[in-house]
Amino acid sequence: MIIGKDIKPERQIYHLGALLLEVLKYSPDGPINVFDVFEQMNKHKTISMNAFILTLDWLFLLGAVTNDKGRIVKCF
Repeated sequence: MIIGKDIKPERQIYHLGALLLEVLKYSPDGPINVFDVFEQMNKHKTISMNAFILTLDWLFLLGAVTNDKGRIVKCF
């Protein structure tokens, strides 16, 4: 995959994926509800629900996160 030259790299899926993984890293309860993760991410950076779902799908395809009955679990 080639990373393009973008004026706003903070809006790229790579950056948002790293932010989502950081939220999961500091989650004390382990698996966390999808909407709770969305709220935590919006505390750091305001993003749309569409961008959040796209980021979550991308991390799922990479095998970085998985779904546990509606809760997100980091795989590593």
